[in-house]
Amino acid sequence: MNVTRRDFVKMCALTAISAGISSRYFEIATSAEKREEEMKIVRSTCSPNCTGACAYNAYVYKGRIVQLIQAADYPESDYNPRGCLKGQSMLNLIYGPDRLKKPLIRVGKRGEGKFKAVSWDEALDYVADKLAEIMKKYGPESVALSIQVPGTGYVHKGAAIRLASMFGWSVLHGYTMNGDLPAFWSQTFGVQTEEFESLEWVNSKYIAIFGSNILVTRLPDAKFLSIAKERGAKVIMVDMNFTPTAAKADEWIQINPSTDAALALGIVNIIINEKLYDEDFVKTYTDLPLLVRLDNQKRLRAYEVKELKDEAEKMKEKIPEYRDLFVVYDVKERRFKIVNPETLERDFEPALEGEFEVELVDGKRVKVKPVFQLIKELVNRDYSPEKVAEIITPPGRSKEEYVEIIKRLGREMGTIKPLHIIYGASNYQWFHGDLKGRALSLIVALTGNIGKPGAGISTYAGQFKIRWPLGMWWLFKGRKPNWVTFLLWLNKEYRQSEEFRKYNRETPYPKNDVKAFVFGWNNPFDQHNMANRLREMATNGELELIVAIDFQQTTSTKWADVVLPGVAWYEKWELTATILHPYVQLQQPAIEPLFECMPEIWIFKEIAKRLVERWDDQELKEQIEEFYPDPELFRKEEEARKNGTWNLKLAREIANEASLKAAELMLGKHEFTKNITLERLLREGAVRLNLPAPNNRQIPFWEQIHEKKPFPPPSYPAPLPKTARFVKSGRIEFYKEEDVFIDFGETLPVHKDPFVDTEYKVNPEAKNKYKFAYVTRNALYRVHSTHSNNLTMLELQDFRPRVWMNPETAKEKGIKEGDLVEVYNDRGRVYGYAVLDPGIHPRVIIFEQGWWSRYLRGASYNTLTFPWVKATHLAYFVPGIWEPTTCWNETACDVRKV
Repeated sequence: MNVTRRDFVKMCALTAISAGISSRYFEIATSAEKREEEMKIVRSTCSPNCTGACAYNAYVYKGRIVQLIQAADYPESDYNPRGCLKGQSMLNLIYGPDRLKKPLIRVGKRGEGKFKAVSWDEALDYVADKLAEIMKKYGPESVALSIQVPGTGYVHKGAAIRLASMFGWSVLHGYTMNGDLPAFWSQTFGVQTEEFESLEWVNSKYIAIFGSNILVTRLPDAKFLSIAKERGAKVIMVDMNFTPTAAKADEWIQINPSTDAALALGIVNIIINEKLYDEDFVKTYTDLPLLVRLDNQKRLRAYEVKELKDEAEKMKEKIPEYRDLFVVYDVKERRFKIVNPETLERDFEPALEGEFEVELVDGKRVKVKPVFQLIKELVNRDYSPEKVAEIITPPGRSKEEYVEIIKRLGREMGTIKPLHIIYGASNYQWFHGDLKGRALSLIVALTGNIGKPGAGISTYAGQFKIRWPLGMWWLFKGRKPNWVTFLLWLNKEYRQSEEFRKYNRETPYPKNDVKAFVFGWNNPFDQHNMANRLREMATNGELELIVAIDFQQTTSTKWADVVLPGVAWYEKWELTATILHPYVQLQQPAIEPLFECMPEIWIFKEIAKRLVERWDDQELKEQIEEFYPDPELFRKEEEARKNGTWNLKLAREIANEASLKAAELMLGKHEFTKNITLERLLREGAVRLNLPAPNNRQIPFWEQIHEKKPFPPPSYPAPLPKTARFVKSGRIEFYKEEDVFIDFGETLPVHKDPFVDTEYKVNPEAKNKYKFAYVTRNALYRVHSTHSNNLTMLELQDFRPRVWMNPETAKEKGIKEGDLVEVYNDRGRVYGYAVLDPGIHPRVIIFEQGWWSRYLRGASYNTLTFPWVKATHLAYFVPGIWEPTTCWNETACDVRKV
C-alpha cells in the first residue's frame, strides 16, 4: 500500500471515531504532523507494582503526552525493549474520566462517592485537625499509614514514611498486605527475599517453575525463558492448572492444590538415597551437619557439652549476640567440634549421618543426630515416591505414572546443573506456603545450586526489596515509625486468641487500635484481603478518619473522608529500582501535573507542617523546615502561597527540586550506588548497581558462596543483627528450633494439606459445604487493580469478568460456557461469566484479581478471603521481612449459576 503519513493519521482518526472513541488524540497527532519540531521526547519509567520498571519515551506535544514507546536504551541489548500494552496505554489513565482534579471532602455516606471539591488549604487543614484530634485521644500509633512498593518510587513513598516517623504513626508494610512476602526466605536464609535478574535465566540448564505464570505476570522478561530453551535448558512447569507458561514449557506436571512441598520432599528422597547431593556444599554452607538433641528437639549448644564448655565460653565473647555456637561431630578427629558462625571456612569434616551420645555439663548423657540424618529419616518415612504420589496425583491420573515422574525429577534435578527453581506467589500465597518454600530450597541446597550463575531459587512478586540503605531520607532525624502487621489489624479474633498470646514474641499493635487510615498508591477497600472488613470498619465508625491519596478515583477513594489528588508517574521526578533487572533509573516528568494535582512529597510535607502546629512537640516545631532535604526549599515554598492563595506552578517546581535532592541524598555513598549520580542517570538513562558478582550481576548469595561470608547478607533497611538472628548458625538453615516450630511439627519442612488448619478448623462444615479452592490469579490485563479502568484493556476482555473452571465441575453444577455464575462462601461472593477449561484442576475455581467492584455488581472478589495468621510467622518480627503475610489462596468456595 502506498499510504502517506497524513493519510495514515486520517485513517486512524476515522477508525477511532467509528469505534466510539474520542478523536482528540488523533487531532493532536494531525497537528503534530504540521509542526513536528515542537515534539518533545522525555525518557521516564513505567512504575506500577509489576516489577518491570520499564523505560518509556513519552512523546509530548503542546504539553500533552500523545504516545508512549519503549525507550529500548538499556546498556545490555538483551534487556531491550521492555514494556507491555498496559504501560503503552497508560494515557487512558492519565487522561481518563476517573482522573482526580481537585481535593475532595466527603459529603455523603462513606462508600457512596459523594464529595465536594475544596481548596488545598481546606482539605489539608481538615486532615490535620482530624489527625491531631485522634492522636491526642488515642495516641499517635492509632494513625496507620500503608506503604506500597518502595522500588516503584523511593522519593515519594519515602516522604510518606518520613511523615510517619516524625509523629510515630503505625505503618502497614505492603509486602504483607499484598501477600507477596515469601516467608521461607527469612526462615531459611535470613533475608527478606532474593532472586536472579532475568538475564541470568539464560545461564541455567534446568528451570523448574512452581506456580509462577511468567508469560502473564513478567511480560518484559518472559523472552529469557525462550532464550534459555534455545541454549539447551529444560523448562518444566509444576502447577495445578495449565497456564500460558505451561504451554511454553518442555513439560507440564499437574498436581493437586498446594501439594508442592510433598513433591519437593519426594524429589529430596531420590537425591539423598541415590547420593546425588553435593556433599562439600552441604557440609560447608548449610546447617545439615549440625547436631540436634533428641530429648528436647533443640540444637546442641557448645556450652552445653562438657568437653567443649571452656572453649565455648572463650568463643562466646568474640561472636555477636545474634549468633550462637553449635556443634558437629568431626569424623576425622572422632570428637565433637564447635562451629564458628562468623565464617563459612571449616577445619573439620562433619558427619552427616548417624546417632551420637554426648555428655552434658551437668553429667547427663543425651543422644544427638545431624540435621541431615533427621531429613533422611523424614523423607524415607513419609515421602517415598509412592506416598508422595498418593498426595499429589490429580483425579483421573495414574499414581504409578506420578511415582515415575517423581523419580525422574529427582534424578534430573540432582544431576543437571545449573538448576534454577522459580517459586511463584500464587504458590506461596497459601497458609503453608512457607513449608513449600523451605522444601524447594532444600533441593537447590542439597545439589549445590546456590550462589552461582544460573543456579538458585528465586521469587518474583512485588518491588519491595530495597537495594541499599534509604534511612537518610525515609526517617526524619532518626525517628522511627511504629510498624504494624496488616493481618493483625484485620483479624481481631486472632489478636484475642490464646495462640497469639503464646507465640507472639514481639509483634507490636496499637494499644487503642487503628483509628485513622492514610493510604496511597493502593486500593485497599477493593484489592486487599477481606475488603469487606475494611468497609465494615468504615461504615460502623471504627475508623474515625480515612485519607486517600491517588491520581484517579478508585473504589477506595470513594470510602475516604478526604481525597488528595496526587500525580501519575509521568508528572514527577522519582528514583526507581526493581528486582528483575539491577538498574537504577530516574523517572522524569514529561508533563505538568494535570488540574490541581500535586506531587506526593508536597502533600506529605504540607500535612507535616500543619500537624506540627497542632501537636505538642517543640523539637519538631523547630525542625519542620527540614522535612524537605534542603530547608531552604521549605522556606522558599512559603513564597508560593501569598495572600492565602497557592501558586501551584511554583509549588510544583520547588517540590520537584526537593524530589531531586531527596534522590541525590538516597544515592549517597553506599558501595552499591558508588559513582551513580543524578547527572549520570539523566545522561545514560539506566545505570547498573555495583553488585559483588562479576559484571555486577544480580546473583543471590555470591559473597557467601565465593568469599565464605556468613549468612545472611543484609536486607535493607533492617540492620543486620535484626535479620542475622533468624539464622544464628550463619548458615542456610533447614532446622527451626523455636518453640512454635516444635509445637506445630515444623522443625523440618513437611507437607500439610490446605484448609485443614484454616477453613475446616474454624468451620468443620466447610469441608462438605465448600469443596473448591478459590484462586485469584494475576491477570494479563491489569497490574493488580491498576488498569482495571483502562479502556484498552477492558475492550480486550469484552468488558466481562470471567470465572474459570473444569468442564467436569461445570457439568456437575449445571453451568454452561458463558453463563453468569456466582462464586461464594459464608463471607462473600463475586460474579463472572463461566469459561470452561480442561486445563483447570477439577477442585479449583479461578477468578482474575484486580477488577474494581463497579465492574462486579458492587461486590469485591476479596470478600471471600480471610486474613489467616500462621503462628510460625510470629516467631520474630521485622517489618516486611518476618511477619504474617496474606495467603489469598487459602480460601474454600462453591460456585453456582446465577
